[in-house]
Amino acid sequence: MVLDGRLALVEAAEKMGVSYRQAKRLKKSFESDGIAGLIHGNQGRAPANKTPDDLRLRVLGLSEEVYSKFNDTHFSEMLIERENIKLSRETVRKIRREEGIKPKCRRRPRKHHKRRPRKANAGLMVLWDGSPHRWFGPDEAPCCAMAAIDDATSELLALFFVEAECSWGYLELLRRIIRDYGIPASVYQDRHSSLKRNDDYWSIDEELAGRRHPTQVGVALEALAIEPIFAMTPEGKGRVERLFRTLQDRLCAMLELECIKDITEANKYAEIFRKRFNEKFSVTASDTQSAWRKVRRGTDLERVISFEYESTVGKDNAIRFGGMTIDIAPGPGKRSYAGLKAELRQLLDGSWRVYYKDSLIATAPASEIAEPIRAKSRRRGVRATTENKWVYMASAAPGNCVRRSGPGRQIGATRIA
Repeated sequence: MVLDGRLALVEAAEKMGVSYRQAKRLKKSFESDGIAGLIHGNQGRAPANKTPDDLRLRVLGLSEEVYSKFNDTHFSEMLIERENIKLSRETVRKIRREEGIKPKCRRRPRKHHKRRPRKANAGLMVLWDGSPHRWFGPDEAPCCAMAAIDDATSELLALFFVEAECSWGYLELLRRIIRDYGIPASVYQDRHSSLKRNDDYWSIDEELAGRRHPTQVGVALEALAIEPIFAMTPEGKGRVERLFRTLQDRLCAMLELECIKDITEANKYAEIFRKRFNEKFSVTASDTQSAWRKVRRGTDLERVISFEYESTVGKDNAIRFGGMTIDIAPGPGKRSYAGLKAELRQLLDGSWRVYYKDSLIATAPASEIAEPIRAKSRRRGVRATTENKWVYMASAAPGNCVRRSGPGRQIGATRIA
């Protein structure tokens, strides 16, 4: 119509949805080459940035044979690191999808939750949790990964594997955090029985004091002036939940790639993985002033981060506890401790210590660590339950750290000068 003089080129440009300059180019091409002049010159040519077919086949082969458990991003990182193939994540994703390989995780619409801003300083809040999962593949027995992350920086503070989520795992997390970073101001956690009293029982002593005795982990947090914050929903501790989602994705794939099938080898590799994780995912806190506290001089961390039990010394100067007998040597001036209440501590390595008024009066060799449970007992002549103390025994329910040692075990004590 333009060439016949029935329509102005300006109007034709508007109808074709192109600029006036482009319309002039199209008119010139049409006049010289006819309808073929309107076809783009690159039609039928291979793009300059097209992935070569042989490289594409190699990537697909690696995806199906070696890195089948890796997501798109993780797979593209492994291609660069181990195979010297430099392809973007989007290129890898397109190659996989065109071949019919589905994504590892299904993306679902997220429910609305109010965002909680990060803490400004590193050390103001630590989030920790345990994640039971088949970390070594579907054919291996499940175990539990214990991990802690800083709220301000998303730095993975500690990571290791245990057979089941238990008090020892959380105390070991606390020990590693303090060893490597310091004492945090608070800990954000769920309501696992190792962390929070979930029973409705109040002893008379607790009613008089107006507060219930905390768990073994709670005792350690209280001694170190760490505020425990309990989440009401899993979304409340979303950062540590997302951490485990990433670990179940990336760490499982790396454990399979490294042919790791047991907890011992996995714990050795966990430190390597933790450093690489922090290099990639940690961020800088909005306030660079650190909130980590140093341990006070003179603080016995081994005693604080341990299992605490109360026991009465027998007339024969021995403590009988959980099927064990611990002999106590005479004190200064051949003093006898018979009839006195002593503080019995089992350290994280399984060894035992006996304290009386902050004085170490005996030690004993290591034994198995049993998950402590709170038992109710009846006093003679009193109908109602009046005592509520930690006892050294393993529950019959699955998931405890280890089971207790055999009955009647004799433990010789070491005299403390």
